Amino acid sequence: MTPRNQPITARRVLVTGASGMLGGAVAQRLREKGHQVRTFQRRASQGATDEVLGSLTETAQIARAVDSMDAVIHLAAKVSFTGRWEEFVATNIDGTRHLLDAAEAAGVKDFVFVSSPSVAHFGEPLAGAEAGPADPSRARGNYARSKAAAELEALSRNSDRFRVAAIRPHVVWGPGDTQLVERVIERSASGRLPLLDHGAALIDTTYIDNAVAAIVRGLERMQQAQGLPLVVTNGEPRPVGELIAGICQAGGAPAPRFSVPGWLARGAGAVIERAWLAAGTRNLVHDEPPMTRFLAEQLSTAHWFDQRETHRVLDWRPKVTIDQGLAKLAAHYGGKAPLAIH
Repeated sequence: MTPRNQPITARRVLVTGASGMLGGAVAQRLREKGHQVRTFQRRASQGATDEVLGSLTETAQIARAVDSMDAVIHLAAKVSFTGRWEEFVATNIDGTRHLLDAAEAAGVKDFVFVSSPSVAHFGEPLAGAEAGPADPSRARGNYARSKAAAELEALSRNSDRFRVAAIRPHVVWGPGDTQLVERVIERSASGRLPLLDHGAALIDTTYIDNAVAAIVRGLERMQQAQGLPLVVTNGEPRPVGELIAGICQAGGAPAPRFSVPGWLARGAGAVIERAWLAAGTRNLVHDEPPMTRFLAEQLSTAHWFDQRETHRVLDWRPKVTIDQGLAKLAAHYGGKAPLAIH
């Protein structure tokens, strides 16, 4: 086993999706550790000295991105609670396949696929669960189904010549997070965020710094992690209502004041999602529907995970607790709620 403090040989690493919060933080962490980082994303990112702009649907752009790289950390994806299946296939499944093909052809040695625990969450409670195999036929929602298919494709490529691991960070949040934190604060401030079943479901989440460290550690520990799916969390399951209240307090918004039965939200979410899709692409570009069946299941169903295998394989532990993360979030906002997201 490689000692934790032994210097890591500098490598040329491609990070896809670096314009997002998590991808950008991973790229920055790699640079801090002395690696040469190239980024691949649709729009330019600040501070990047080597980047390729492009799409996972364009094979020529992907080939440029992987050229001369030693390793790839793949975070780019279509992330949404709703959307048309074809859109998820194009980016999450076909795009991942294109990237795997190009990486293998270019002689890339290591490939970290950043996945999601939702690939093995089938709507039933998960309490102290292990990672479990991805299953596109049972995963809930188009995002989870497409990521499950992509993860299976990625892990099927694992070999001694081309090592592949899947890291599944769960519900990543932190300062600057527009996917979860700012939506929670804005919707709660406007009275549009109910608790489901009084917010009692226990869930795991991952503070951004811990997710970044685990993903980078996956690359460093590829000999141990190759071929495996590893769920990453803070390891501090809390009632979802308590976590939402903490985020709202940090952002200067009132916590949700009313509760809706989970069964009702799941049924209503399915109806709302169908109506949202029928409304056309304008809504899909500018916002998410207020509720979907997948989101209702996530908010009303326990999902927390056994982290022992992850800790053993990665030789890693989270350093920032939930409470410390909430304090960092409050410092970020300085007592001011973020701008509303439309």
